[in-house]
Amino acid sequence: MALTLYVDTARWRAHHKHVQEQFPGLVPVCKGNGYGFGHERLAEEATRLGSDVLAVGTTYEAARIKDWFGGDLLVLTPYRRGEEPVPLPDRVIRSVSSIDGVYGLVGARVVIEVMSSMKRHGISEQDLPQLHAAIENVRLEGFAIHLPLDRTDGSDAVEEVIGWMDRLRAARLPLHTMFVSHLKAEDLARLQQQFPQTRFRARIGTRLWLGDHDSTEYRGAVLDVTRVSKGDRFGYRQQKAASDGFLVVVAGGTSHGVGLEAPKALHGVMPRAKGVARAGLATVNRNLSPFVWGGKQRWFAEPPHMQVSILFVPSDAPEPKVGEELVAHLRHTTTQFDRIVDR
Repeated sequence: MALTLYVDTARWRAHHKHVQEQFPGLVPVCKGNGYGFGHERLAEEATRLGSDVLAVGTTYEAARIKDWFGGDLLVLTPYRRGEEPVPLPDRVIRSVSSIDGVYGLVGARVVIEVMSSMKRHGISEQDLPQLHAAIENVRLEGFAIHLPLDRTDGSDAVEEVIGWMDRLRAARLPLHTMFVSHLKAEDLARLQQQFPQTRFRARIGTRLWLGDHDSTEYRGAVLDVTRVSKGDRFGYRQQKAASDGFLVVVAGGTSHGVGLEAPKALHGVMPRAKGVARAGLATVNRNLSPFVWGGKQRWFAEPPHMQVSILFVPSDAPEPKVGEELVAHLRHTTTQFDRIVDR
């Protein structure tokens, strides 16, 4: 019995095609845990889409994925001198974000990242005069800009890209390809119309693989159910049951990513108030699980174990049966399933 990722395959793939139609020249992204699907599966789906390039996070990911994807692999993490060398085929393209990085990749295929308002990494406008000499000894595949998701200052993503296009053009640098991230389809079309000699290629991961929420669902199988009375002790820490009910052991623990949560950027009064309330409940060992039973998310009886979670289901709810499955609201990018089922 397992934590299972169910996929409505026809619907999921129809969404992929829709995104591909919206973004001509799409470069699928497969990094981290493969957005919850795994590297091998996403490499297969990218091949099905006819993609000539697949973006990956690191050289280590490229080394694994090269056996599953026959096209070019674009490594998104920028090259740094002194990094551990990883044997890779010539079809791997390295990102660089510094002049020194370009000089360190003589003969290699490279994409040069420019510094966006993200301020994460990238070459600056002041670096541009030095690029002419630096790119003579590499095979330049294009430039790239990684844009922020939110623009709280009201600025325009397209204008930011245009600003860099103008700078690169003024520096007389080749502008045959520009890789972009976090643009809308209409933004991409606007850029393509304004710069017809440049091919704009959107690197997309989340929107492509996770954009249709209803096409996927996690479910954890019930392994055991034990009836308890108020005051009964249970679990590793021998806490007392707060009321009559059932202890439900369900597949899915910390090794799957259950109970692990990435920090969130909260905006507005209500989300912050909910965050404070959750923190307060946690201090008295009240933690809401991602598992749903009887139409409600159920509380963890105690912190999740490595491969299972123990939930408390009150006596006024239906008794779960061994073998039944509970829907689990889990974040794909931090979840590792036991099995994936296409249906």
